[in-house]
Amino acid sequence: MLIDHGRSLPCKGIIRSFRIPGDYPMAILRCNKCGHIAELPAETIGKSVGCEKCGNEVRVYDTVLFLRKVLQQYFLLQGEVVRLSAAQAAEEMKATPAAAATSAASDLSELDLHNTDLFASDSQHAGIVQWFKGRQAQARPHLEAVDTSGFFDDIAVELGDHYELLREVVDKIRWGQQKEVPNFSVNLAKFSQKEGQAINAFCKRLHDYSLLAKYFYQKQEKVGRGTIQSAAAVRRFFAGEWLEWYAFMKLLTLARDRQREFACARQLSLVMANEDLFEVDVFFLIDGKAPICIECKTGEFRPEIDKYLGLRKRLGIDRQRFIVCATTLSAEQAAGLSGMYELTFVNAAGLVAHLTTLL
Repeated sequence: MLIDHGRSLPCKGIIRSFRIPGDYPMAILRCNKCGHIAELPAETIGKSVGCEKCGNEVRVYDTVLFLRKVLQQYFLLQGEVVRLSAAQAAEEMKATPAAAATSAASDLSELDLHNTDLFASDSQHAGIVQWFKGRQAQARPHLEAVDTSGFFDDIAVELGDHYELLREVVDKIRWGQQKEVPNFSVNLAKFSQKEGQAINAFCKRLHDYSLLAKYFYQKQEKVGRGTIQSAAAVRRFFAGEWLEWYAFMKLLTLARDRQREFACARQLSLVMANEDLFEVDVFFLIDGKAPICIECKTGEFRPEIDKYLGLRKRLGIDRQRFIVCATTLSAEQAAGLSGMYELTFVNAAGLVAHLTTLL
């Protein structure tokens, strides 16, 4: 905003030759020799006059034209400073990748974790890549997998926090996807009034966020009816990716709230030294050295236990920090499997409690 004799004038980022009708143009002199600046009569614009301080011949400019030239130089120099600062930061990042990767996440108190692409960068993943390199493994980050600017993370947290109540909705959607049946219904009459309202509200949010193509509630029959969204990303979400989002967001929030330095990844592809391929669902590197690995399963997981055991040993991760989160497990089953194998098993309800002990 520009101020002209006490009046506010709108500014759009460009200095214009603004004149009030009846006003005269303004002239300015700046001596290139001694630096003296002075206002002169308007009729001197475009002429050369002697500087009153040192006598040097100086050209007189219209004040607005002079200011425009000064600002052009200022913004050019400002852009150069930004470029040099970015180049210096990049060099520092190469020198200390682990520290640089975590520094971006060091002050997140004001950040909306459910609406940011801050973590979707190579620099944020640099410490993780370096950590795996030290274990003869090549890590290939999936940057978009940690971009929370969409709605998948929001719905996943709501679903995971209330899984026992909402699982019927997810099971019906997942079954419809597998069988190519586009419509489903949920009988809310069998639930308490409070539970029915919560399920109905959840389904409405699925529609609001376009995770359902259609949804309506038949009040007389107390039945919710929905049409499944056919988009590939939505199909993957209900097929199991929602649990990855849930684990990622819960650990992300805990690390932020505990003020821990961290780098984070989801759907991290690994190529081992013998060219074996793996994908890690959720991976965090805490304080540049302490890994937390979470494998998320909404279906059968038992055939993969041996694979998880082998990967944990090859990477040298403590059994408490290599977690298999499976929605099909009860708390008792999870505890029993954790005692049988050198892995930690949890269900969705027990995940946060275990992660809290690690941080």
